[in-house]
Amino acid sequence: MVTVEITHQDGEFLVGLARKAVENYLKTGSILRLPPNTPVKLRKRCGVFVTINNLKNGTRVLRGCIGYPYQTTVLTKAVIECAISSATQDPRFSPVTLLELGELIFELSILTIPELIKTSSPKHLPLKIEVGKDGLIIERGIHKGLLLPQVPVEYFWNSKEFLSKTCMKAGLTPDCWLMKGTKIMTFQCVLVREVTPKGTIEIYSPGNLR
Repeated sequence: MVTVEITHQDGEFLVGLARKAVENYLKTGSILRLPPNTPVKLRKRCGVFVTINNLKNGTRVLRGCIGYPYQTTVLTKAVIECAISSATQDPRFSPVTLLELGELIFELSILTIPELIKTSSPKHLPLKIEVGKDGLIIERGIHKGLLLPQVPVEYFWNSKEFLSKTCMKAGLTPDCWLMKGTKIMTFQCVLVREVTPKGTIEIYSPGNLR
């Protein structure tokens, strides 16, 4: 389970925190301090990814996504750091500008603790993965790749395609999940996202991302 139970009020606070962190950084170059009204329960360590999207003709188009997969950092601190990194350090995109900030929507994925999949044969791995519920982490040697649970839903992948795409995200061959020595973990997340820029938020519980 996710370490922290996220209410709608918590979701509004966290998404607002991510947006404020980016705005503050773009204006001043400094890291936002936690506001004094930060709920105590949001100070627990938790894995989180911050995704920033453009909203074009009702479709979300990725603008940046960076996060912490493990429970190494206090949730609110992680949100601030990952929001800034997503906006300015995702190597796939140019840094977000202050002018476009009002056109972007923020999305938080608050993660459960990743768990290693155990199976008698790699061929059985697709049966262990539930699309729309599970996210994947694949590790082999120095290579590591992660895809969030909502990704295969957005691209209509089945569990085999999900495994292959995560291997490719790690810089491995698509069939690497079938090879001995490849470590595969699953996790779930609570998804909190803006419907429109600075608008209302939606919250999706694990297994309800379709």
